[in-house]
Amino acid sequence: MTDDVHFYHPDEGHRLRHDPFKAIVAPRVIGWISSRDADGRVNLAPYSFFGAFATFPYIIGFSSEGQKDSIRNIEATGEFVWNMTSRPLGEKMNRTSAPVAHDIDEFDLAGLTKAPGRSVDVPHVAESPAALECRLLQVVRLKNLAGEPMDNWLALGQVVGVHIRKEFLKDGLFDTAAARPIMRAGYRGDYAELGEMFEMIRPTA
Repeated sequence: MTDDVHFYHPDEGHRLRHDPFKAIVAPRVIGWISSRDADGRVNLAPYSFFGAFATFPYIIGFSSEGQKDSIRNIEATGEFVWNMTSRPLGEKMNRTSAPVAHDIDEFDLAGLTKAPGRSVDVPHVAESPAALECRLLQVVRLKNLAGEPMDNWLALGQVVGVHIRKEFLKDGLFDTAAARPIMRAGYRGDYAELGEMFEMIRPTA
């Protein structure tokens, strides 16, 4: 152990002002998930643990701390949509994180437009630069090292439809910089916008 490294075992405490885990695993794409319950009521909520896990087919997933409306809705209907959160949509996305009653429509709460799904019966955010329609593959309740179930639920879905606003297509490429995606970065209220992009081509040998 050297003096210039702070090391700790998570189960023994971090000995810092705030838990650094979410600041270290950053930035993270926001899982802005729209879903519909069995009675047709729509939900829209952001999740800070989200990622892409495979191509051919495309598979994405998000994790919920607690079995919240999104997880229950997706288990009931087998469908959901991921919506890209851009800087212009940041405040409205944040509004959809409010802990409101199940029958409150977060699209209406945040002043967002519902666009109908093409391959799923779930609307997406019309203002979003891109959206991915998904059908559920599985919901996994996570377990810790002792094999004990946690109150964390991972939903994995296969992408069955892709929406891209044409203003963000340049010469046949999705212009990520122009879309201005924002990400979770750091502590409770910290977000980041995409900064300078650069290219590195993977070696062939």
